[in-house]
Amino acid sequence: MIKHLIFDFGDVFINLDKAATLRLLTSEITDFQITEEMTHINADYEKGLLTTPEFVSYYAKLFPWVSKAYLENAWNAIILDFPEKRLEFIESLAAKGTHRLFLLSNTNELHIEKVIANMGEERYTRFQNCFEKFYLSHQIHQRKPDSSCYQYVLTENNLRPEETLFIDDTFENTLAASELGIHVWNLTPELEDITTLFDQPYF
Repeated sequence: MIKHLIFDFGDVFINLDKAATLRLLTSEITDFQITEEMTHINADYEKGLLTTPEFVSYYAKLFPWVSKAYLENAWNAIILDFPEKRLEFIESLAAKGTHRLFLLSNTNELHIEKVIANMGEERYTRFQNCFEKFYLSHQIHQRKPDSSCYQYVLTENNLRPEETLFIDDTFENTLAASELGIHVWNLTPELEDITTLFDQPYF
């Protein structure tokens, strides 16, 4: 029986345009390519191991002809809207009290600031208040799909994997969770919506 629900944020609740950052960067940096070092820098920033000024300065030094403001805007272009029906869904679920609710998201400081700016502080607070714990990778210094990230949430909240369902749109994230015995729903944003959660076979 599923007693605990762990939700991802992006493309589960908030819509994303995952290609937007690369699209904007290549419009200003025609030969832009993601290097292994960039991948490590991005991951470290997502885990809160770099400050926002350090992160932005890294890219500004690589591409000094591009303004820091443009780099930040390009980075945040991935963040789109948060449909009201999804906010109402999670508020309704929280009000019922039938499940313990958690959020576990790979979210960096710039992105969460953009999310709050787009949603407005009142709607963001409504959303945050739906969850028993609200885990953002840059605050807990861990990120999916590292197994330690899931284990941290399980251990801190005394959750049994077999009683827990994790919902995420990224396959490698749900795969890693499933390897710990957690039930998973690898949600496909183009075809599925979190509001249909209880149509899934786990319930």
